[in-house]
Amino acid sequence: MHDAATHDDSKGQYFWVWGALLVLTAIEVVLGYKQVFEPVRMLEVLLILSIIKSALIIAYFMHLKFERAMMRWMLVISVTACFIIMYSFFFRDAARILPPPNGLGVQ
Repeated sequence: MHDAATHDDSKGQYFWVWGALLVLTAIEVVLGYKQVFEPVRMLEVLLILSIIKSALIIAYFMHLKFERAMMRWMLVISVTACFIIMYSFFFRDAARILPPPNGLGVQ
């Protein structure tokens, strides 16, 4: 799996990552309550923030940062394949969150 000699167990690094996760979560909560953007843009911003948070969690708390490159590439390829499959299934319904052209009722 990984070489124990290259593994850095400094607690300070984990506290910095924890702090970054806390700040990103606070940003998500504020954005969710304030409705700063229109719904589609808000969804995009919140998804990007969630991807950043999940990358930090996977890299540091699941110790993937210390694994071999092949293991990291396998994870990236499989997650990308999952996103492509989800896109192919849900793309047809993506227009349902947009307001109707006349602005009244539901599409």
